[in-house]
Amino acid sequence: MSKLSNVIPDAADTAIRDPGGSAPALGPSSATLRVSGRDDSKDSVEVVTFGCRLNAYESEQAKARALADGLSDAVIVNTCAVTGEAVRQARQAIRRARRERPTARLIVTGCAAQIDPGSFAAMSEVDLVLGNGLKSAEGAYRPDAEGGRVRVNDIASVRETAGHLVDGLADRARAYVEVQNGCDHRCTFCIIPYGRGNSRSAPAGEVVEQIRRLAERGYAEVVLTGVDITAWGADLPGSPTLGQLVARILKLVPGLPRLRLSSIDAAEIDPDLLRCLAGEERLMPHLHLSLQAGDDLILKRMKRRHSRAQALALIASVREARPDTAFGADLIAGFPTETDEAFENTLALVGEAGLAYLHVFPFSPRPGTPAARMPQLDKATVKARAERLRQAGAAALARHLEARSGRTLTALVEREATARAPDFTEIALDVPATPGALVQVTLDGHDGRRAFGRRSGSHGAAA
Repeated sequence: MSKLSNVIPDAADTAIRDPGGSAPALGPSSATLRVSGRDDSKDSVEVVTFGCRLNAYESEQAKARALADGLSDAVIVNTCAVTGEAVRQARQAIRRARRERPTARLIVTGCAAQIDPGSFAAMSEVDLVLGNGLKSAEGAYRPDAEGGRVRVNDIASVRETAGHLVDGLADRARAYVEVQNGCDHRCTFCIIPYGRGNSRSAPAGEVVEQIRRLAERGYAEVVLTGVDITAWGADLPGSPTLGQLVARILKLVPGLPRLRLSSIDAAEIDPDLLRCLAGEERLMPHLHLSLQAGDDLILKRMKRRHSRAQALALIASVREARPDTAFGADLIAGFPTETDEAFENTLALVGEAGLAYLHVFPFSPRPGTPAARMPQLDKATVKARAERLRQAGAAALARHLEARSGRTLTALVEREATARAPDFTEIALDVPATPGALVQVTLDGHDGRRAFGRRSGSHGAAA
């Protein structure tokens, strides 16, 4: 798999993941997002989501499908399998949901359910386990649906991306569009291909049409999301590239103010995408890279497709095309066999690459992956290295914020007092604004985590 995390978060949802924020939050991770909002009424369908932004998007699909299927008085837990901690917390959430809503139908889906359905079926609290390939399928939530208590198909046989399109995520300033799912790569640390299947792309026409609808509904920013979005198009006729898709969206949806990309593989940025970054102001100057390490031997043992030098060259090429681009990165601390020297190479990469945002993963062995069979480091070493990387990330963010002080720019309001710059800098607003609106702000200092913004007017519509 090409990355540990696969979507850009939004500040209102740092519980899921925030590669652009200062907290080591977003991991497909440790926290949950209640997509449906808390509602304990008997007829409600509540969705609890773990992990990435793609999962959050699919939770909206799942909720819409469940309601269309006539489901009521239910809790759907959409799980993540990236780390053992994410699985553990999903189990906690299932037990808590049963205590809080004893009469509700409790359904478990997502990557962890796809990979290990038996362990969730063994929980007395669970009524139904649905695989990733079925969680948005028509009829999947009907009480009379066939298949028994565990309905998990072969994910490798799935060829579709989104089971149905949604008109944005509830209560969010920006909208997300799934353009790709699955992954054809097999990084040694990653379990996600077994939960998501092989890479498959949404047709360009469907993507453009959905984004047009979102723009018409007033969304000022749309994020293209997926598991490995730089692989988009490889399975479509003519093998179009992600850059060609981006160019098509910007041309055919002129009413969309801002388009943003989720995490991308550090091994590949196609020439069309570089041209879009250079010439299209509506494409946001922020890239979150799946780097994972800064040492060539560790990268090879991870079975990554880039070297340290190639990652630095990619960053340099983007900066040449779009000098104001800010970079985030996923980095793993304490990968098996990582020596002190190898770790120092990764630590040094933060400054050498000029990264602004880090998301740090302490290595978590996933059963069934090659890395789980490699010689492991002791937990104390892994924890200490993760903390040093986070400290480097905090220092990098402070440098980024200092360099932005004094600039005037257009920011997207996420919450009344919080906004995001085009390069994903978090901004504390001096005057509240409507979530979803675009406002002019001047950056006036920072607290090391976010910039302070003085409003000087606004334009655009709230979502």
